[in-house]
Amino acid sequence: MTNEATLLDKYASEVFAGLVSPALNGVQISAAPASDLTKEDALVRMTAELKRALEKPASERRWVMVIDLRKCVGCTACTIACVAENKLPPGVVYRPVLMEEIGTYPNVSMKFLPRPCMQCDEPPCVPVCPVSATFKRPDGIVAINYDECIGCRYCITACPYSARTFDAGRFYTSDTPQLESYETLPNFEYSESWDRSKGDSPIGNARKCQFCAHRLDAGMLPACVTTCIGRATYFGDANDPDSLVSELSASPNMMRLKEEMGTEPKVYYLV
Repeated sequence: MTNEATLLDKYASEVFAGLVSPALNGVQISAAPASDLTKEDALVRMTAELKRALEKPASERRWVMVIDLRKCVGCTACTIACVAENKLPPGVVYRPVLMEEIGTYPNVSMKFLPRPCMQCDEPPCVPVCPVSATFKRPDGIVAINYDECIGCRYCITACPYSARTFDAGRFYTSDTPQLESYETLPNFEYSESWDRSKGDSPIGNARKCQFCAHRLDAGMLPACVTTCIGRATYFGDANDPDSLVSELSASPNMMRLKEEMGTEPKVYYLV
């Protein structure tokens, strides 16, 4: 059984079963009430909150993500947006959407779990790195110094969420007569330019979601947040008591994955 399948199996009784996400059989869809249409759009609010947070020193911010599993439809738009934003090669995925079929015929439903990096406050991937290439930034984002990473993959093994993958230097068009030029375009993770050529980082490195740190530096929300068609993903500064994420993460129906391990993940799920 793969790591992702194991994760799904572990949480099927909590996340995917009817205990926390009722079956959708026969749900009637209707237009939003007129009063709801006058509310400020979540993206507008989060963008304003992001800009407010960026006015503070990095050490006073605490970036968190909230994912509403009741709204996720499993479209994988967030996964695709992440691949496009970070120019991810084959085998490197930052935000998969785990899927599980629940129930038995004829009462069958699909449940979905987007799984980015948890950006743990107590990240097990950090102490195992022999060259200190993995570290936690002042704003809480767990980052990788590609120039220092030696590709030992200890961090990949240490992550209890299987949130890290190894860049083996593959290309989508490597088996075709000509390598397409778009595959060698640089990505801009961590607000730096990384050319994609054999022997150069991040090829040969561990890679992971970093909450689109380069977009945050530019005052933009992570790509997965802005692309979610169901408005199921929220992002912001948990140190701002007036932020949307502070409001949502205080909900009684909030959970975090594998809290018992003491990792203190900063991705919250509404169930």
